[in-house]
Amino acid sequence: MTSTQVSSEPVPRTLDAQPSVTPEARAVRIRRRLERLIGIAATEGNALVPLRNGDEIFAAMLESIRSAEHTVDMMTFVYWKGDIARQFAQALAERALQGVRVRLLLDGFGSRLIEAEQLAAMERAGVQVAWFRKPLYLSPFKQNHRCHRKVLVVDEHTGFTGGVGIAEEWCGDARNENEWRDTHVKVRGPAVDGIAAAFAQNWAECHDELFDDRDRFAEHRPQGDAVVQVVRGSASFGWQDMQTLLRVMLESAEERFRLATAYFSPDAYFVKLLCAAARRGVEVEILLPGPHIDKRVSQLAGQHFYDDLIACGVKIFQYQPTMMHAKIVTVDHVVALIGSTNFNRRSLDHDEEIMLAVMDEAFTTTLDEHFEADVASSELIRTGRWGRRSFMQRAREAAIAPIRRFL
Repeated sequence: MTSTQVSSEPVPRTLDAQPSVTPEARAVRIRRRLERLIGIAATEGNALVPLRNGDEIFAAMLESIRSAEHTVDMMTFVYWKGDIARQFAQALAERALQGVRVRLLLDGFGSRLIEAEQLAAMERAGVQVAWFRKPLYLSPFKQNHRCHRKVLVVDEHTGFTGGVGIAEEWCGDARNENEWRDTHVKVRGPAVDGIAAAFAQNWAECHDELFDDRDRFAEHRPQGDAVVQVVRGSASFGWQDMQTLLRVMLESAEERFRLATAYFSPDAYFVKLLCAAARRGVEVEILLPGPHIDKRVSQLAGQHFYDDLIACGVKIFQYQPTMMHAKIVTVDHVVALIGSTNFNRRSLDHDEEIMLAVMDEAFTTTLDEHFEADVASSELIRTGRWGRRSFMQRAREAAIAPIRRFL
């Protein structure tokens, strides 16, 4: 697609130039835009810990599960095989045997590879297992709408979300192509209620009992200084909250917009938003998987737009060591997004997703430092070199056009 074709879409409105403001004021402004335009209040008093790669992520999640006293609610898109899958199954089963109410919600497509033995062991121990939209029993329309959320809530006071699935691919510390690069976040404070609501929304579709006497509905005490808005995306027709979230981030950016995503296949409208930000002087940087991407078709869908994005001044990096699976946005050093949402049509149009909008400079700084470390292990897509790509590469990009909206 040429730049002329992309510009045929409705031109997104850019914000009027505004005088420079303090980082605190900038964060407040973005917060109010999000609260009013999405209609979900942000909460104060949260503490967040960014967790980088499987060694940190799985250790923190398992420690939290093993210390549970009342309830464990967990949902995931991917639950596959291997030692880490067995460790989670054993931890969940052990807490259920000790009288903890344990609920596990698995996506009917993404978790289809779970070992039957582990599933049976959990159910024997008393874990309540439910499946979200098993394809065998659904219409083709519903089969296309998956639960891509990754959520763990323990004792109502500790929540986790981010990009990881329960599988060997996420183990380790991104040291080689067998250890995927990803980020999760541990949350304490009132924002945990929003994470719990994401679980409850999907559990209600799959199970008759929404809550029981083990749910205490306890008040949250302040745990930190972070302001957090929890945004849930759900499959529907028309414009969605997740699209609004990303649009507000792009149109609010004044200095820098950074995006790390596993799957990049936006529509022309969001390409236009990215270009508009770059053209008004925002440094726009996109970090994507490189040679180790697990879904080549998704990469081809995004590469279709590289010419237009590079021409606008957008910098595109491809991560070299392993599969880049994180889903992170940072804006102007003060606001960050983290969760399960990719920058693609599937996440924005078709799947159940969750994203945290975090107004906290220290948290954003940490994610920016991670981004810079990842860029140091990445290759920049250069205009001349990309323009000389082969005819076969261009043909492959064009060939997937009919299915781009589903990627």
